[in-house]
Amino acid sequence: MLYLLAAVGALTIAVLLWRAFGGTQRVGVPTRQAPLAPDDDPDFLRKLGEQQRKRPDEE
Repeated sequence: MLYLLAAVGALTIAVLLWRAFGGTQRVGVPTRQAPLAPDDDPDFLRKLGEQQRKRPDEE
């Protein structure tokens, strides 16, 4: 019984260490996205629209 408890404990520690340091694909954790192209970036498009609205006012 003692060996079984030790095996379960060792397995639990191994799984916790694997999830903390080694698991690259975790369930529920978003992965890093590829960089957005300028025409796909909402911030870039918003700034571009603001610049176009300001341009006629300056002329």
